[in-house]
Amino acid sequence: MDEDQKNHLKAYGLAYYTLKNGLTVDWLLNYRGGSFLIAYNQKIESELKVRGISYDVMADAKVNAILTQISRAEVNMDIVKLEKAPKIAVYSPKSKLPWDDAVTLVLTYAEIPYDVVYDEEVIHGKLPEYDWLHLHHEDFTGQYGRFWANYRSAAWYIEDVKNQETMAKKLGFNKVSLMKLAVAQKIRDFCAGGGFLFAMCSGTDSFDIALAAEGVDICERMFDGDPADPQAQSKLNFSKAFAFHNFTLDLNPLNYEFSDIDVTQGRLVDRTNDYFTLFDFSAKWDVVPTMLTQNHERVIKGFMGQTTAFKSSLIKPDVLVMGELKSAGEARYIHGEYGKGQWTFYGGHDPEDYQHLVGDPPTDLNLYPNSPGYRLILNNILFPAAKKKKQKT
Repeated sequence: MDEDQKNHLKAYGLAYYTLKNGLTVDWLLNYRGGSFLIAYNQKIESELKVRGISYDVMADAKVNAILTQISRAEVNMDIVKLEKAPKIAVYSPKSKLPWDDAVTLVLTYAEIPYDVVYDEEVIHGKLPEYDWLHLHHEDFTGQYGRFWANYRSAAWYIEDVKNQETMAKKLGFNKVSLMKLAVAQKIRDFCAGGGFLFAMCSGTDSFDIALAAEGVDICERMFDGDPADPQAQSKLNFSKAFAFHNFTLDLNPLNYEFSDIDVTQGRLVDRTNDYFTLFDFSAKWDVVPTMLTQNHERVIKGFMGQTTAFKSSLIKPDVLVMGELKSAGEARYIHGEYGKGQWTFYGGHDPEDYQHLVGDPPTDLNLYPNSPGYRLILNNILFPAAKKKKQKT
């Protein structure tokens, strides 16, 4: 999985395929970019060839030498055994909206199966059936993504509002914001029960804002029929949020922003200098972040979104920052635990489309088979498959 690999993204799909066929995979952390080691199997080799994935066939003596090298205390490498293919759900509306989703794009490209769930399935208790849940371009505050200012006359926006209001009524809520809060709380409980949560773009900060604003009306009249609580800011409960605290809401409905968590507005980073750096963790001691940051590159091209990156000063002290642009005071890739589960937030919309606009065509990943930005997403897909190792003391 280093620079010799012709298709990093499909290699993850092959690892998933191997697990689905009842075989195990050893993930060699920090060895040649985080390589996968699989016992020789003719069916697996045929799949490697069909999918255009680079691979080596090695004798047992060579494999043993590699494992011995990895086991040395002075080497920053480790082995994680992947045992079971996680069952994957993507939280996404059934209706077509004029933007794509980086996670569903890469899952499809890598040939990793997933189910689509939305508000009805979540409210009806379907999440415990899954191991891994993804949230992408979503607004859990009930403000329809703050698209009102620019798109309130667009057919897709009108249809989305209609669909959301119909579903809220069907599920017994008199406001979309109350339905979205209930959904966010169900997702929180999924994580608390041991689920793995991955969110990108506005699915990150809007989720935390909704949880912190429980019982507080932060939606203006055009979103829910009555004005927002003028004291909303002082009533936020940051302890209910996963990642962020001390943030300030943006209650202006004309702004394409929810709060000051996101750095997009007023960002002074030129595109030519827009990169973020992955931290280098100890593979033998910090296994989880090491898995999540496996890559053939450590400096990753930045990319924008409704939520591009997170203001470092507003991240809770117990949250692990795994990728940042330190000079700009922003974090891009963060991780934490909640209850028995774990979550990862990744800022930006599409790792290979710098500024994806509403209505732009989806990225063709056949053009980016070795995307390091997309690899970070796929690290999270395989993360739940890892055999839990005993903590070193």
